[in-house]
Amino acid sequence: MSKTRQHYTPEFKAQVVLEVLREEKTVQEIASAHKLHPNLLTRWKTEFVANMALAFSKEEANAAKIQQRYENREAELYKQIGQLTTKLTWLKKKCAHLPFAKGPDGDD
Repeated sequence: MSKTRQHYTPEFKAQVVLEVLREEKTVQEIASAHKLHPNLLTRWKTEFVANMALAFSKEEANAAKIQQRYENREAELYKQIGQLTTKLTWLKKKCAHLPFAKGPDGDD
């Protein structure tokens, strides 16, 4: 039988990593207290330390990046809509003369 993966909330991960960073207990003691593998705690700690500069980054810069990504994606989607509309119009014109293009009653 396979075990399903546990998913931990970011809040829980942060709490456990802070315990590890305080160094009041060993990683092994903290891991057994939370019923986690010590390697998992080490990985969380490494990820936290690598990304902790993001906690001090300016929100405006992050918001501007998110806004720019949103606008780029929106423009791309409008472009695709335009292309698909053009193709649909072309197909309707080409299929208009075909006998199966109309409904069973001769209606469209």
